[in-house]
Amino acid sequence: MHLEDRILFIDGDSIVIDKPAGLPVDAPRLGGDCIEYRMTELMLGFKRPPTAMHRLDQDTSGCLLFARNPRARAEAQAAFEAGKVEKVYLAVLGAELAGAEGLIDLPLGKRSSAEAGWRMVGDHDGKLGGKPAQTRWRTLGVRDGRTLVEFRPLTGRTHQIRAHAREGLGAGIVGDRVYGYPGGEMLLHASRLVVPRGTKPVIDVTAPLPDRFADWVDFVPDAPVDPRADPCAETPADVTG
Repeated sequence: MHLEDRILFIDGDSIVIDKPAGLPVDAPRLGGDCIEYRMTELMLGFKRPPTAMHRLDQDTSGCLLFARNPRARAEAQAAFEAGKVEKVYLAVLGAELAGAEGLIDLPLGKRSSAEAGWRMVGDHDGKLGGKPAQTRWRTLGVRDGRTLVEFRPLTGRTHQIRAHAREGLGAGIVGDRVYGYPGGEMLLHASRLVVPRGTKPVIDVTAPLPDRFADWVDFVPDAPVDPRADPCAETPADVTG
């Protein structure tokens, strides 16, 4: 697997790739493969490697933005800090939900223990020094006691969607070993990314639905098909200039 083959968008300022599940962005403490060690695969003629502008958890797939120069990096950082970047995630929760859509408004703080390590939890009373966290959600489909949900985070807290699914909706994500239902791959995908760029055209890309979501394709009719998974495909993922 070469990162260049996973590019969804590229121009002189930015790159968006479809990050595969299982590959961490930063170097793991115990060693192993990661995007940080593969940055040369995304230089593509430039003298310096690009910079990842946000993070996706190791087992989350989908849209990941990189800046290719200092100006683009500053502009992207400003857009994230101003809340102007739109992110859309798809996740399968391990239960049926009572409602159809809503807003989860639940501050998140870090809780640590020697036995379980650390995790993000709802900070209802402010004792953990948690930060505000908001996520919009809507149900896309229900099957076999599980629910496909679209999440749109309005803030960017660590593990926000995973923690909000568990504590805000009462149902963790399938395959999530920390907040949800362990067993198999985690069904969380960063589906769409929209980044304003001043006078340049807005970046608006959608990552193909991964194979592990095959049972839910009918509920996401507009999701692009990943040609890498189609043996009849003639070209790799589109690269937009």
